[in-house]
Amino acid sequence: MRVEFRLLGEVGARLDGRPVDVGPARQRYVLAALLAEANHPVSMDQLAERVWGENPPPRAAGTLRSYLSRLRAAVPVTEEWTIGRRSGGYLLEVDETAVDLHLFRRLLAQARGQDGMESIALYERALALWRGEAFADLDTPWLTAQRHTLQAERFAAQLAFQDIRLRHGENAGLLADLTALAAVHPLDERLAGQLMIALYRSGRQSDALECYARIRRGLAETLGADPGAALQRLHQRILAADPELAQAAADVTVTPRTPPAGTGGGVVPRTLPAAPPFFVGRDRELDELDDALTAQPAAGAARVVTIGGSGGIGKTWLALHWAHRNADEFADGQLYVNLRGFDPSDAPTSPEVAIRILLGALSVDPAAVPPMFDAQVALYRSLMSGKRMLIVLDNARDTTQVAPLLPGSLSCFVVVTSRHELAGLVAGHGAHPITLPPLGQADARRLFTHHVGSRRAAAEPVTVASLLNLCAGLPLALSIIAARAMVRPNFPLRSLAEKLSGGSARLDALDAGEPAADLKAVFSWSYRTLSAPAATLFRLLGLHPGPDADDQAAAGLAGLDVVRTRRLLTELTRAHLLIEHRPGRYTFHDLLRAYAAEQALAHDTEAGRRAASQRVLDHYTHTAHAAMLLLYPHRHPIALSAPSEGVRPAVLTDARQAMAWFTAEHAVLIAAVRQAAELGFGTVTWQLAWALVTYFDHQGHWQDLLATQQIALDAALEHEDRLGQAHAHSGLVRAYSRLSRHDDVRVHVERTLTLFGEVGDRIGLANAHRGVASFLETHHDYQEALGHAEQARDLYQQAGHRAGLAHALNAVGWYHTMLGRHDQALIHCRQALDLHLELGPQHGQATTWDSLGHAHLHLGHHDQAAACYEQALNLFREVADRYNEAATLVRLGDAHHAAGSGDQAGHAWRRALTIFEQLGHADAGRIRAKIEQAFSVRRSSGG
Repeated sequence: MRVEFRLLGEVGARLDGRPVDVGPARQRYVLAALLAEANHPVSMDQLAERVWGENPPPRAAGTLRSYLSRLRAAVPVTEEWTIGRRSGGYLLEVDETAVDLHLFRRLLAQARGQDGMESIALYERALALWRGEAFADLDTPWLTAQRHTLQAERFAAQLAFQDIRLRHGENAGLLADLTALAAVHPLDERLAGQLMIALYRSGRQSDALECYARIRRGLAETLGADPGAALQRLHQRILAADPELAQAAADVTVTPRTPPAGTGGGVVPRTLPAAPPFFVGRDRELDELDDALTAQPAAGAARVVTIGGSGGIGKTWLALHWAHRNADEFADGQLYVNLRGFDPSDAPTSPEVAIRILLGALSVDPAAVPPMFDAQVALYRSLMSGKRMLIVLDNARDTTQVAPLLPGSLSCFVVVTSRHELAGLVAGHGAHPITLPPLGQADARRLFTHHVGSRRAAAEPVTVASLLNLCAGLPLALSIIAARAMVRPNFPLRSLAEKLSGGSARLDALDAGEPAADLKAVFSWSYRTLSAPAATLFRLLGLHPGPDADDQAAAGLAGLDVVRTRRLLTELTRAHLLIEHRPGRYTFHDLLRAYAAEQALAHDTEAGRRAASQRVLDHYTHTAHAAMLLLYPHRHPIALSAPSEGVRPAVLTDARQAMAWFTAEHAVLIAAVRQAAELGFGTVTWQLAWALVTYFDHQGHWQDLLATQQIALDAALEHEDRLGQAHAHSGLVRAYSRLSRHDDVRVHVERTLTLFGEVGDRIGLANAHRGVASFLETHHDYQEALGHAEQARDLYQQAGHRAGLAHALNAVGWYHTMLGRHDQALIHCRQALDLHLELGPQHGQATTWDSLGHAHLHLGHHDQAAACYEQALNLFREVADRYNEAATLVRLGDAHHAAGSGDQAGHAWRRALTIFEQLGHADAGRIRAKIEQAFSVRRSSGG
């Protein structure tokens, strides 16, 4: 029996050319995980992770054995393939030519070693193995990462295939393939060059020039970049009608800048901060870094160096100096993330936030980032695979924070700085540790002298020696002292030394076990030069949830007006006690933040500190509430208490400004919810979380929605706030629904009904009934869902809440049409639409147009249905609701399909599939199957 296994499409098997049923989805996950590593053992832990992701069942090993037994029965084991147990795992042995994925790679390797018709035939055979997306019917974080990698391999093979065909005189025959590929990859310069050549050789010089103009515009608008030199030269040759270009054998291959696979453009990421302007010493440590770069890593070890030492000792300066000195060694780019591991607010950059920063630096569209953290890590590692890149992870707190950010590829090199030893990285990942001592006396003198000038330093050698001793060889302290001396060039250095010597205390280490660094005297000297209001603002900024703040938040923190606050912020930045790292946004060096927080503890009363925290949290809560109402004007607002005295929420005038504010404050708002809970502000916690629901939901930030609502629920439970519990449960219903965790939805849906009923909130109870209806809809219980929608309608009507009534009328209509009562559905939905049009909310209009489309579709009114869906689509796009945009595209495709327009149907379904995949939504698999089924039927019927 001839066995064939298929991964380049839906996962399956064939025996003697006939398809074999290999079992349910989870069983196919097992088969795919083993086939992808054919002839290589896979440990039990690896297999479980690849099959279930981060949450394997309690008895995963037994379940895996059951699946493997069933696989052996479904595809009888022969000499051609076997599954055997190995120490701690399993090994699937098979002739690799029987697995389409491995055959694809083997054929590509053979094609690259050939030329002429032999190479063309091999590429054709390899590309013909693809039947759709790899692992098309399966979806785990590991498989998603593999899919991204394979898609990049497929695209690279397509480009190489087109190059060979062009060299052998195929021009006009290639145009259709090249045009279709260029529509999918509009910013790929190599592909654009191929299309330009084919057009030019087909006598279409003007079209070739327009192709260049198109990609030039696209690169400028998307990346702010021009085409690479190779594509520009090709453009000039076409302009000049170069006769050699028309010859098939001419070498015209365009090899543009190479971005990391899967990214959105051709710009090589280089996100390192600037190198230190002046750097001294550290020769031994620089040699160690050089040696680690060139050393052969041990089998299975990562290429990681840790730089450890006390605060202010120059870890970051060393890392950046070495990184810039060796930038040419990393042709594919250099990445940098500040992990803020010792921020005194105790809110380090989480791995979840850091991975998004890295993916952003790799030009991954935010909409394409999977929602689950494991899938994000897998995508990051896939993009880094085979790349020669440097990653600098600065200010790490511990190994747990760093480990998910390590690339899996040995071609990458990682430098981690931390005040901790990070023994876990050394023991578990083979990192090479470098411990940084204080600067020697000679190097410290060179650094200080560089700043203040040799003549001034030579004039007071004893004083300079005293200053160097006070700085204890810490570069940061030396630089700050030198800066103080430089702004007072007429003052003797002796006066500076006397003031510094007056303070006996030292800045304590920011974490237990770190040695103290002699920075407190330095910081206190700068601090004491401030005006009293600036000093107060500096202290209070140490209480801000972080990681940064704008001038309005700072004003709220201090209880001052914005104009006065801006003057104080300017004073702080001039004193080098604050950094304006982006226009209008301010942050601290972590040591300065620690000092500010310590000063607040020493000089401000507990009541004063608590009042400041209350003010800044009120600022974010009231601003977020107002911004939410601009995005969703008819969402029933909650009753906020008046903001604290001195708080002036940001003034936002339209939805565009509201979205920009939410985007800029995203990380701060999450930290603010957490800080509010930690400080015991229970009401503020759930109210701020409530105000973030619409933004997180529409933008697909469902993990953030889940996290903040869970914090809100915990806080409301702790304070026995039943209204807060009700709203938090409602937010969790939204989050779990979007993440397709329906068992969790059930629990929270029941609590929303109970709690809103108990507190007597009619509108909240009406919203809860709509939530119950949506939950019942996922279980196809439309009759009971209709009952809850009607209860919601009656409650909104009693409360006089017309926007809610419009939504409920639409829901009633929707469930009528799901029950086959399409004429009744039209009546209710038209009433809903009239009310929405009167009130004006675009989102409500969009959902109602979608419902009307569904009713018309099932009444056979295909044109009316398509028109309704198009109205809904335009409105969903205007309010940036990507999930509902995709859902409506599916139904638009259904309308076109029912009308016999297969091409239009396929176009709509594929657009929906793209969005669902970008959101990481479970519906992607269903839509993929719908497309495959529809078009396989067309092919079999000759359509």
